[in-house]
Amino acid sequence: MGFSSNVSNFFYEAKIRSWDIILTLLNLVEKKRRIGAVTPEGHPGYGGYWPEFKPPGETDSRCSCPGLNALANHGIISRNGRGISFADLDRHVQATYNISPTLSSFVAHYAARMLKKSFSHGTLDLEELDLHNGIEHDASLLRLDAAFQPNQSTKHVPYIEELLAAPSKKDKDGNDVITVKDLSKLLGKRRAVSRAVNKEFTLKLFHKLFGCANASLLLSTMGGRVNDLHSFLLHEQLPEGWESRVRDSHGLTLINFNKLALKIEFGVREKDWAQVAQEAAEHGATPV
Repeated sequence: MGFSSNVSNFFYEAKIRSWDIILTLLNLVEKKRRIGAVTPEGHPGYGGYWPEFKPPGETDSRCSCPGLNALANHGIISRNGRGISFADLDRHVQATYNISPTLSSFVAHYAARMLKKSFSHGTLDLEELDLHNGIEHDASLLRLDAAFQPNQSTKHVPYIEELLAAPSKKDKDGNDVITVKDLSKLLGKRRAVSRAVNKEFTLKLFHKLFGCANASLLLSTMGGRVNDLHSFLLHEQLPEGWESRVRDSHGLTLINFNKLALKIEFGVREKDWAQVAQEAAEHGATPV
């Protein structure tokens, strides 16, 4: 069964990556989606009208991903965050954030394999996605390490506020905008300090790239706009009237997703934070 599964995964990934190349090329030549109509008609959020926001209850399931938590908080997927099919996760992530079918499918299939479940028939509770060193990892941009906060759905507000105060540029309309450089800088700090104070610290290359990929979505889907990120990160709420800043006709592809993630990773300078990390280690402090 293991061999059969590996063969199946090989052909699946070959198909997805080939399809992704085609979609990336089509995005170059086809018209972009019209502003105000990025979210597909018939899907929640069309025209910027999102379903009612409700914060999670005590027994609801949430995870470390603000984007998935926002889907549950608006009732786009199960409000309690439980019993969600991988197919529904794939479909709603794609439509809400204008993610290409190749990228959304790849992530949903990866999650199913990580949890050893069937993509076609299995379901998940959001909290299951926070299997440590599965997708969730140390030195996160927005969460404390699992060694300090096992419940990774818990927002670490100081990290979020530091990010919201980090923009180094403004867009043409005068809005504060977070850039690739800003994200690289903060990720360098997170890695240096976590490495210094977390005795259980681990961060493989895969998780470095995954962390950069997650951060890149704040630039692509949210446009890096602080005004939008404020409610999205602090409350895990889609802003009123918001739609994805990705306007490509076939959505954000794997190729462009990875391209932006690599730009962020290449700019990370952990050594620039050596002094800050040393001071944190000397004080035996939890990262702040």
